[in-house]
Amino acid sequence: MTLCQTARAVNPKSENVNRHTAAACHNASTVTATVENKRSPFPIEFYRSAVGKKWVMGLTGVAIILFVLAHMVGNWKIFFPDVGGIPEIDLYAETLRTLFFPIMPEQVVLWIMRTGLIVVFLLHIHAAYALTIMNRRARAEEYEGPRKYLVANYASRTMRVSGTIFLAFVVFHIADLTLGVQPMAPETWEHGEVYANFVATFTRAPVTAFYVLSMALLALHLYHGAWSMFQSLGINHPRFNVWRRGFAVGLAVVVFAGNAVMPLAVLFGFVG
Repeated sequence: MTLCQTARAVNPKSENVNRHTAAACHNASTVTATVENKRSPFPIEFYRSAVGKKWVMGLTGVAIILFVLAHMVGNWKIFFPDVGGIPEIDLYAETLRTLFFPIMPEQVVLWIMRTGLIVVFLLHIHAAYALTIMNRRARAEEYEGPRKYLVANYASRTMRVSGTIFLAFVVFHIADLTLGVQPMAPETWEHGEVYANFVATFTRAPVTAFYVLSMALLALHLYHGAWSMFQSLGINHPRFNVWRRGFAVGLAVVVFAGNAVMPLAVLFGFVG
C-alpha cells in the first residue's frame, strides 16, 4: 500500500484530507515523471557511479598501456641503421604522418589518433580525480593508521603525485620533440628531423635526467595501475594475484628499461 492509499484509508470520510492527499500525490507523481524524463543516457548515468568510473579507469588504463608500449617500440628505431642514408626513425615518423594518404590528407589520421589519445588521458584523469573526491566524501577523516599502510603499498600511495609529475613531463615532451617550442626544444630543432632532434635534445644532461626520472615515475604508476586495473574490471579473485603481480612487475620493468635506454644511449655517445 502506498503512502497516498494509507492516508485515504485512515481518513476515508474526510473530504478535506482526501483533497490535500490527492494534490500531494499528484505533485509527487509529476516530480517523479519529470526526473525520469530528464534522466541522462545510460553511458552518462553509468559513468556517474563509482563502478562506472572504475571501469573507465580500467579501460583507459589498458589504452594508455598499449600506447606506451607502441610508442616505446616505435622509438627503438633510433638504434636501427639508416635506410638509403635516411634514419629509420625518420621514415617511421613520415609513415605515421602519411597514414591513408592520399585517401586522407597528410597528418589527418595522425591527429585523429592524437585527439583520441587526449580524450583517453582526460577521461582517465577525470575518473581518478572524481573517485578521489568520492572517497574523501565517504570518509569524514582519512585514517592514517598502520592498517592503511599494510593495504596500500608505496606505489598506490603515490599514484596522484607520480601521475601529476608525469603529466608535466608529457607537456614538456610534446613541446620539446613534437612542436619544437623554445626553450624546451633545442635550438637546432627542425620539423620532420626526428633523429636529429632526438639526439640534440638528449645530449642535454638535465633533459635526459628529467626523462629518466619521469620514466621511473611512469613505471611506478603503471605497476600499481596494472595491478588495480584487473580489480576495476572485476578480475580480482585471489588465485589470479600471482600472475597479476607478475604482469605488473614485468610491465613496469619493461617500460622503464625500454624507455630509459634511449636517452641514456644518446647522452653517453652510443647513438648520434
